[in-house]
Formats: sequence, structure tokens, C-alpha cells
Amino acid sequence: MYSLLPYNTFGIDVSASRFLEYASVAELEEYIAQGAVTTPFLHIGGGSNLLFTKDYDGLILHSRIGGIEVTAEDSQAVSLRVGAGVVWDDFVACCVEHGWYGAENLSLIPGEVGASAVQNIGAYGVEVKDLITAVETVNIQGYERVYSVEECEYAYRNSIFKRPENKSVFVTYVRFRLSKEERYTLDYGTIRQELAKYPAPTLPIVRKVIIEIRESKLPDPKVTGNAGSFFMNPIVAKEKLEALQRDYPRIPYYELPDGRVKIPAGWMIDQCGWKGKSLGPAAVHDKQALVLVNRGGAKGSDIIALSDAVRASVRDKFGIDIHPEVNVI
Repeated sequence: MYSLLPYNTFGIDVSASRFLEYASVAELEEYIAQGAVTTPFLHIGGGSNLLFTKDYDGLILHSRIGGIEVTAEDSQAVSLRVGAGVVWDDFVACCVEHGWYGAENLSLIPGEVGASAVQNIGAYGVEVKDLITAVETVNIQGYERVYSVEECEYAYRNSIFKRPENKSVFVTYVRFRLSKEERYTLDYGTIRQELAKYPAPTLPIVRKVIIEIRESKLPDPKVTGNAGSFFMNPIVAKEKLEALQRDYPRIPYYELPDGRVKIPAGWMIDQCGWKGKSLGPAAVHDKQALVLVNRGGAKGSDIIALSDAVRASVRDKFGIDIHPEVNVI
């Protein structure tokens, strides 16, 4: 058995029957050709969006494909090809260092580049789909395919790669296009308020502010086991919001282009009185109610029990179902 403790940020002490890492497309294809990739299998990234509920009776695959390569460049933009095993925040730091705009609001999101393209990670008004141009993959038969960004069918925390039939498609490289012209997304959360402390926004300053905001709200998984935001923010019809506003006139919301609205799940969980509350060794974080934490020694079942209790409270109070963003294994 192979311990998965270093491969899940929730800090759940589980093991896998087998574990394989590969550092290149050729190495992955060799494993496949040799018949080493047997079912059941699970391909993971940094484990920052996983909740293991028990030992995994199968093969865990992990990419160590590295590299950040400039493939095209002009005065307006730069095109990049990035290995799936690159740590996401290292990639963001590289972009900021080189003066490439677009990824800075996604600073400090845990995980790896390959998983970012599967999950369509997002924060502070930016989603990774806005930066991706294509995703390179290898499937379980060893067949290589490049998906255009349109073929990825990106939606809120979703993509074609999350469908059950595509679990045997492994992301190897992600292609990005970033701007070389100054542009920021600042009208979200408290970004502008925090930026007011500085003379003018620059890429390093915006990254610094994003990191400070995240660190003030989110626990460090190296200290307290967690997977960042546990729940997705629900998207509801305008009529549902208007009905809620009669009882909760100060309910926060974000309007979406399709006429629907996104309501912060963290706000609703807080209104239900869960912030800082525990259920056994699992707890709702005291600074950000969207985050569930392992206070020490929690099993996956403890986190699930807390999640179910929180969801029931929100459903009872607001008539809205909230769903986990985290993949439960």
C-alpha cells in the first residue's frame, strides 16, 4: 500500500494499492503500452480538490511533466505551453515576473496546471478558461489528442474532462495566451479597497494583494487540512433572488451574463450559524464559511457528515441546494 497523505491537502490518512508517476508523455505512453495502467485508476494533481473517504483499491497516477515554454510572442500577447505537473502558483509567479497579464487574480490557488484545466479554477472575477487556448491529452489507449478551448466546453468549475467517460483522458500540457498589455480585473471582493494602500496597481502589487486577501481568509493546508472552497456558489434565477431579498434585503449576489445570479454559498452558511462550528474533528473555518477543515485526525466520513449537515441547513433556510466543489473519492 502507498500512503496518499502527501497527495491530499485535507490531510486524510489513506493509502492506494499502487502509485505511478511519470515525467514525460513518452513515459506515460510506455506505462500504457506495458499494461501498467490497470483499472481502477485515478489520475490526481496536487490533491487540493480531493476528499478520500477510504483507502483507494487501485492505481493512483500522478504527472510530473514540467516546463513553461514560450511558443509564440508579439507586442500584444504571449503563447505558452505548460506541463501538467507544474505547480499552479509557480506558473502564476512566472507570469507576473515576466509581465504577462491575466493569471494574477488566480494567485495562491493550490494544485497543478493540469488540474486547473480540468476544474476550470477561478477566483476574483477570473476563470482559467479565459486564458487557455488548448489542452493536450493522452488517453488510456495511448492516443494523443489536442482539445481546443471550445471543445473543452468550459462552465463554472466544469469541463468535458470531468465527465465519467473522460476519466481515462489525461492532461499532459496546457496552452495559454496571456496579454503583454496592461489590464486588470479589480472589481471583485475587496481588491480595489486593498489596492488603495498603494500608489498604483502593478502586476506584482495585484498578486501581493490577492495573496494577502486569500491568506486572511483561507487556512494554510500545510497547517490545517482543507481543500480551499468546499462548496460551489449556487446559480439561481433572478426571481429566486428577488424572493429572498424580501427576507434578506442585504443578500450579496453577482449578476451573470445569462440573466441569472450567483449567490455566495459562504454567506448563506454564515447566516445559518455554521462559521467556526465543529462536528467532531471536522469544522467550518472561522474566517471563511466556504471552507471545511480537518482539525486533526478527521476521516473523509467526518468531512462528509459536516458537509451534509451544512447543506441541510442552507436548504432549510434559503431553499437552495449547494453542492461540493471537491471530488469525493
